[in-house]
Amino acid sequence: MARLMDIVSTLEGAGNDSDDVTLGEINDQIGHRGTAALLGIPAALELTPIGGIPGVPTIIALIIALFAVQILFGREDMWLPGFLENRSVSKQKLHTSLDKLRPAAKWSDRHLGDHLSILVHAPATRIVALAIILLCCTIPPLELLPFASSIPSGTIVLFSLGLLTRDGRVMALAWLAFIAALWGIWALWP
Repeated sequence: MARLMDIVSTLEGAGNDSDDVTLGEINDQIGHRGTAALLGIPAALELTPIGGIPGVPTIIALIIALFAVQILFGREDMWLPGFLENRSVSKQKLHTSLDKLRPAAKWSDRHLGDHLSILVHAPATRIVALAIILLCCTIPPLELLPFASSIPSGTIVLFSLGLLTRDGRVMALAWLAFIAALWGIWALWP
């Protein structure tokens, strides 16, 4: 299990000498330890006001589904398409974001991990990948209702946190949210 502070520390070294860091460099730095983060970061982004822009939730869902399919097929290191791999962020913004993440990562490392491990180890990870793909499929039609796509996206964030921390308690909560999300989506649909 990767400790979140280890991932944060690793990301601080990304990009070496340049002023910008590409997503490809970040992916290379964290490797298989950050696979779950690649699911959760775009899903968390969809929960911001950006998720209200028409078309954005669908694009985010496609990106998340790309990663979930790779997990489903057992890939440990994620492949990024060129348009994502070459995207960059300034080293300054990356470090500012990491500084904001540090307290949450420390808290997570102290309180989460290695509980109900049956819910976070193979084959459970592949079942989670299937659930995430299903949630991604619900996002495009939910765009018709403002911010309704936040329901599956929030559930994906919980699944990601459960996988990242390897905490079955968080994963159990994610499964409850999955059931509630599907029920809520069913109730919203005319």
